[in-house]
Amino acid sequence: MYGKVIIDCTLLVRTGLHIGGSSVFSAIGAVDSPVVSNPNDGNPIVPGSSLKGKLRTLLARSYAKDIRNMPDCNNDDAVIIRLFGASKSADGKPATARLQFADAFVCNEDEMKSIGLTEVKFENTINRKDCTAKPRQIERVVPGVRFAVRIVYDVTADTEAEVLEDMQVLAKGFKLLQMDYLGGHGTRGSGRVSFENFKMKDFESGLDLKKLCAVFKDVENYEVLSV
Repeated sequence: MYGKVIIDCTLLVRTGLHIGGSSVFSAIGAVDSPVVSNPNDGNPIVPGSSLKGKLRTLLARSYAKDIRNMPDCNNDDAVIIRLFGASKSADGKPATARLQFADAFVCNEDEMKSIGLTEVKFENTINRKDCTAKPRQIERVVPGVRFAVRIVYDVTADTEAEVLEDMQVLAKGFKLLQMDYLGGHGTRGSGRVSFENFKMKDFESGLDLKKLCAVFKDVENYEVLSV
C-alpha cells in the first residue's frame, strides 16, 4: 500500500497553556517565561514536536505499564516505533516515523480579538527557611484559543487492518492527552486541552476514510473539562 492521509483537527485550549519560548534576553519588566510564538505575526503556536513528544510519552507509559521503568525510545512497543520512529530499530537501522506533525497555528484570532490570545500569570515561589517570596511572570495562551492541528500519515502498512490499528493507537494518544496536560505547569492547572472536528483527506491511498475517521469521533468524549 502507498499514499498519504492528512488528519486535521482543532486543539481547543481549556486552561492557560504554556509552551515556553526563548527567554535568553529579558528586559526589566518583561515576562520571565514567554510562550513560543510565530515570528511572522507574534501569535502563539503549538510546535509539532511538543504535540508529538507528549503523545508518544503518554502512549509509551500506557504500553509499558510501569512509569518507573520506562524503556528507551528505541525499545518502545513496535506500533509506537512505526508511528513515531526510532533512531535504531530491532534490525539496527533507523525506523522512519509514519506520522509527520506540523506546527499548529491559531485559527480563531478574530474571535479572540476582544480578549487577546495570551495572558501573564503572576506566581511566587516561597523560601521555606525565611519565607521570602520570589515573584515571576509566566505567559499563557488563554482558554478559548483554537489551534489548527495537521498530521500527515504515510501509508506504508501492508494491510488496511494495520492502518486501522495505527489510527486506533493515535486516537488513544489523543484520549490520554485530554486526561493529562500539554506544555508546562500541568500539575498546577495549566495545559488542559480538547481535540475536536476531526477530518481526513486522502492522497493516492484509496483507503476507506469514513471508517478511519470514525475512530477519532470518540476522542471528544475523553476531555476532563467540558466547560
